[in-house]
Amino acid sequence: MSEIRVWDPLVRIFHWSLVAGFTANALFNDPEGKPHEVIGLAVLGLVALRIIWGLIGTRHARFADFPPSISASLGQVEEMATGRKHIHKGHSPLGALMIYNLLLTLIVIGATGYMMTTLAFFGVDWVEEVHESAVTWAEISVIAHIAAVFLESRRLGINLPKSMLTGYKNIPAAGKDG
Repeated sequence: MSEIRVWDPLVRIFHWSLVAGFTANALFNDPEGKPHEVIGLAVLGLVALRIIWGLIGTRHARFADFPPSISASLGQVEEMATGRKHIHKGHSPLGALMIYNLLLTLIVIGATGYMMTTLAFFGVDWVEEVHESAVTWAEISVIAHIAAVFLESRRLGINLPKSMLTGYKNIPAAGKDG
């Protein structure tokens, strides 16, 4: 087992701040209230920061380290189905798709949420419907993400939630990749 530094502090703070903000707005705040708007704008700011960090950040934070790939994702599904293990230092192909999905979904949520506060779009049905649909999609995606993290942790023998807390992955020596 080797301990490898993977997630820098900005990635980890972003992740857990996003968890807190999304959870607060989805479960605890009145959607009509000012705290909902402020937290929504903060989440949008976090996403903007993450996009910038995805372009200039540390190795495993950069989008270039985990490009979206349907073929690589299908390969990961095949590995899972056949019991083979390919351990990724950074994001796995399915994890990469989930990140892009969540970032885009949060942008839609934030943009439509902001639109609903403007005179031009206040009370416009399609804006509210897109916002609500995107929130539902994000909630489904979050549940799938959490389930996948725990399933992959078990399958690969790597504590992925711990790595997002500490920044380090404990990877079996035979399972390392670039």
